[in-house]
Parts: sequence; structure tokens; C-alpha cells
Amino acid sequence: MYAAEAEYLAAGGPGKASFDLLAPYFAPDVVLHQADALPYGGTWRGHAGMTRFFLAMSRTWEAFDMVEQEFLATGETAVVLTQVRARARATGRELAFPILQTITVKDGRIAEIRPFYWDTQAIADACAGR
Repeated sequence: MYAAEAEYLAAGGPGKASFDLLAPYFAPDVVLHQADALPYGGTWRGHAGMTRFFLAMSRTWEAFDMVEQEFLATGETAVVLTQVRARARATGRELAFPILQTITVKDGRIAEIRPFYWDTQAIADACAGR
């Protein structure tokens, strides 16, 4: 999925590339939970919700690079620790931060994603110019 996401972003990403590049990796009823304090916070459901989420991310971040990842998977659950380097679109501020995601896989597709951020306030502040 992460390779497909990189291909999707390289093809122009939200609003330009088709979500069809990512769709095979997500269950039709996928649920993504983002911390409410983030500019793209909330619960995103289904392929339409994921499409809207990627649009919200692209409005927030000018760059969002996953520079290092560690994976641990057991059964239907995967845990991914990602080191991110990002640049906020509104302010130009650059941040480096970790995200820990729990990912539930059912029938070979991602059914649920729960990302955990160490400091949502720092991210929100950088994106809002505080």
C-alpha cells in the first residue's frame, strides 16, 4: 500500500491522480481515525472518505515524506512506526515527527487505520502559523 501511495502521489496525488491506484489495498468500508486536533482530523469512511482525506492532507501539507518505516505484523494487525518530514502548505514550516499506526487487515485489505501522533498541538500550530 505504501508503494501504491507513493505512485499515487507521484502521479499528481489528490485531485489529479485516480484513487484507483490505492483502492485495491483498502476494504470498501475502510475506516480511518485521525486525531480531532489535526487539520485533517476526524473519521474518514470508505473509498470516498479516503479520497476526501487525501485531499485534506494535500491542502495541509506541501510535502509529506515518510523517510523511515518499521513494521510489525501479527495476524490481522500491523503496527507501523513512520518517521515523517513534512512542510506545512499555509506556513512553510518544516517538521519532523513520528506516527505510529495500527492497521487492521481483513481478507487481504486494510479495514481500519488508527494513527497516533506524539504531539498533535505542534502539528496544528505549524499548519496554522501559531
